[in-house]
Amino acid sequence: MKPFFFRMKNKNFLVIGMAISMFAWGVNWPSGKVLSSYGSSINIGFIRFIVTFFGLLPILLVSKKPLAIKKEGISTLIIAAVCMTLYSFLFFQGLRYGLPGAGGVLVTTLNPIIAYALGLGLSRKMPSRKEQIGLALGLLAGCLLLKIWANVEEVFSVGNIYFLLATFTWAVLSKFTSKASSYGFPGSFSLWMYLLCSFALFLLADKVELVQIVTTADWIFWSNMFFSAVITTSLATTFYFFATSQIGAERASSFIFLVPASAAVTSWIVLSEVIYWNTIVGGFLGILAVIAINKK
Repeated sequence: MKPFFFRMKNKNFLVIGMAISMFAWGVNWPSGKVLSSYGSSINIGFIRFIVTFFGLLPILLVSKKPLAIKKEGISTLIIAAVCMTLYSFLFFQGLRYGLPGAGGVLVTTLNPIIAYALGLGLSRKMPSRKEQIGLALGLLAGCLLLKIWANVEEVFSVGNIYFLLATFTWAVLSKFTSKASSYGFPGSFSLWMYLLCSFALFLLADKVELVQIVTTADWIFWSNMFFSAVITTSLATTFYFFATSQIGAERASSFIFLVPASAAVTSWIVLSEVIYWNTIVGGFLGILAVIAINKK
């Protein structure tokens, strides 16, 4: 019997898997903030990708999935790796200099909108009525979650420029990962992409600082690294890339509207942060946005 992670033809499983993945992404924002304090964005990114590679490899081996991808997919793989490497750098730079809460909501609100705009632009078609409603609900949800009327200056601070650039990079990345199934098993495509990301960042890494991080990091670092690399990237992000190959980058990206709500709930449970009315309403509208865009 196949492991549950690879029962891919079940549409209900796909939706449930995406919802769980988005919850993990929400938790990853505060977790990534912790990691960003231990070293440079390049070094932390390298460690995360190499741990991700060795976290995903045994899963693929146990599932007996083919690791090879077709030769014609190599160029797409390289471009995806470049985008993923750049996104990682921008993500940790944003967490280092920006506001993880506001920045996280900013990214997760704009990402589906940019992905949809990019996809519609490339296909030269207008969004359907339900897609327009879903995108509008998602944008409204983001504004409520950000309390945009009170935090305009903070949202568009210098640090959060990194988040805006990361958003566009992720939207482009999603378009390339949506082709992954054409070149082999999507999980294998992700595996080699993570390895290429590791190689690229290692070339740019400060080796002295890298050794210092690895040898002196405490359990807080490694527990957050395990969650970020194995749970969030090896499992949740790889599942997201699979979803892009099944339902397209635009519809898969719409699930990202769920991330701010999951981040808020996690902060309430773990950090005892107060959940205000705008968080509840914004999270509810984000869920409605996903339903509107993906409803048959």
